[in-house]
Amino acid sequence: MNKIIILGFLLTFSLFGTDIKWEKDLSTAVEKGIKEQKPLMVLVTKNGCRWCDVLKQNTLKNAKVVSILNHDFIAYEGVVDEGSVPRSLMTQGTPATWFIKGKSPMFEPIMGAVESNDFLKALEIVKQEYKKSTTQK
Repeated sequence: MNKIIILGFLLTFSLFGTDIKWEKDLSTAVEKGIKEQKPLMVLVTKNGCRWCDVLKQNTLKNAKVVSILNHDFIAYEGVVDEGSVPRSLMTQGTPATWFIKGKSPMFEPIMGAVESNDFLKALEIVKQEYKKSTTQK
């Protein structure tokens, strides 16, 4: 009985953790995405950006969003004013959320602080398109 309780606790904790597993640098994230055959989510932010903070503190703390990102995606955050965003992913504003297959963006970025439900819909679309493009080889 104790084993079942412990297993249930561990499963709940792993499924509903509130922290995204962020890669430390973009080149590692790209290579990991290729190796694990997962789309890369690149979040482009800027220090002091109010909407970046809203996105990170609300949508990216949602347990379901975190679970899907940690299971089905590789995640990287690039900060514009820290020089960790490549020129090709620079946008007029922040936050910008890019989804990348291999080394190429799949779509235009999602701009702004998107609500959790809309972000979850976007993640599902990305997963479907990634799978479709991978199986069409």
